[in-house]
Amino acid sequence: MIQKTKVKKMFNTAGLQITTQALNMIEEEVTKDILGMVERTKSGNVKRLTPDLFWVALGRYNTQ
Repeated sequence: MIQKTKVKKMFNTAGLQITTQALNMIEEEVTKDILGMVERTKSGNVKRLTPDLFWVALGRYNTQ
């Protein structure tokens, strides 16, 4: 789901190394976050997620 080369480059730019296992763990976490966004969008009765409705996916219901 993520572009692993971009993630590796971000770490490399910061002067850090990352293992393949850590990269896989990051991918799993991102997948979980996206699944949560899907569930919040569905439970918010949003049929099409648009930039104007992105707050629903993020779960920020109390914005002013």
